[in-house]
Amino acid sequence: MSQRAVDYGNWVSTRIIAAPAALALVFAALGLLTPWFLIPAALFLLFAAYFAYARRLFSPRGGNVQQKVHNLILENLCWDGNGKALDIGCGSAALTIGLARKFPRSCVVGTDYWGGNWEYSKNVCQENARQEKVEDRVTFQKASASSLPFADGEFDAVVSNLVFHEVKDTPEKLLLVKEALRVLKKGGAFTLQDLFFIQRMFGTPEDILAAVRSWGIQKAELVETRSSSFIPKALKLPFMVSTLGLLKGVK
Repeated sequence: MSQRAVDYGNWVSTRIIAAPAALALVFAALGLLTPWFLIPAALFLLFAAYFAYARRLFSPRGGNVQQKVHNLILENLCWDGNGKALDIGCGSAALTIGLARKFPRSCVVGTDYWGGNWEYSKNVCQENARQEKVEDRVTFQKASASSLPFADGEFDAVVSNLVFHEVKDTPEKLLLVKEALRVLKKGGAFTLQDLFFIQRMFGTPEDILAAVRSWGIQKAELVETRSSSFIPKALKLPFMVSTLGLLKGVK
């Protein structure tokens, strides 16, 4: 998939960079009084520099890792593109629109709860779809991943990226996976990406696959995103992409 002109945002926000940078300045100023303050100043400066570098790696002007992760989700979706697809937790609609572009015969629904903690909104998604010229095949609506407003088996394909761990009202995260698969047709394809390798959230990989298969899913596989060749070593840290996994298969 080619690089796009639309700005879909960055997974590393400027706030994550600005906060340690500001603290570095505060401690540097205090270091004029007591040199020991220069130690935390240097540490916070290092944090700010790392996150600034990570932001660049995710951006189209740097390593474009964010787009490549989305492409990985779509490449692992075993679907012919005929019918209706769902993107759960669409954010700024990058994956939703990518799905519509990759499968030009599809109709795609993007859902998200959005909210005040995020800079995205339904209007942003609709404008991005318009700019990408897929607005005739893409719709958006507000919905929680814990209770999707769709009938059982309504979709031919379901995708999601980094959503389940963010849902506050469902401590048992595998229930969110079950809800996502509920709205998928028998024989439909799915690719769900989240922090599947954090055991306290989702259990072991064996637990995840056993649960999914117990729901009647005919084919399921869990793969490590971090093993992808496009992931730089600098991002293979616990708070970046080292715990990302793709749960893919056919219902």
